[in-house]
Amino acid sequence: MAQQSDTVTRILDTAEVLFAERGFAETSLRTITSKARVNLASVNYHFGSKKSLIQAVFTRYLDPFAVRFHAALDELEAHYTGSVIPLEVLLETMARSVLEVPAERDSLKVFMRLLGLAYSQAQGHLRRYIQAQYGSVFSRFTELVRQATPELPDAERFWRLHFMLGTVIFTFSGLDALRDIAEKDYGEHIGVRELVRRLRPVVVAGMNAPLPEPAPAQREAG
Repeated sequence: MAQQSDTVTRILDTAEVLFAERGFAETSLRTITSKARVNLASVNYHFGSKKSLIQAVFTRYLDPFAVRFHAALDELEAHYTGSVIPLEVLLETMARSVLEVPAERDSLKVFMRLLGLAYSQAQGHLRRYIQAQYGSVFSRFTELVRQATPELPDAERFWRLHFMLGTVIFTFSGLDALRDIAEKDYGEHIGVRELVRRLRPVVVAGMNAPLPEPAPAQREAG
């Protein structure tokens, strides 16, 4: 059993790094098995397919995240009984829950790149899997955000949440480069917690920004 567990861990460790570096479509199972020093039969035995391996990579992050985030939301709802939870508190809680999981495995950058790939690459099976397995926690968060931003139409809230997600993914997936720039150009040595502190008011302001003006009506041709 220990040997089997070690094999699975080695496959997952290798796969998540290669997927983050090269993308899902560009990373073959043979590349993964070569880097992980296992045979293809081992991958097929433990995961069955490349799609299942991709899902398993996300599960390692999202299982503990879902547990932590549900617990954090339970605490917030108990604290704000009968009141709307402020948007800033919701976003801070989600950021803390997201950061705690990969921090345990020292792989925040990898996790953020994987999240970006989940949206940018054609992986419909992955989005369906995440919705099926973790939809309840994301729906719960979205509903609390809706209560905190009642002035926003549902479609506008959808876009702003995804703009926020894009900002966070870009920032943390490129964290090493951003840190280098901050240090060389501004003499700043910034940690993840300080980065979250700076990012929070920008994201909150974006969610609370005035609604955009209606697009001007197009003139009829001729």
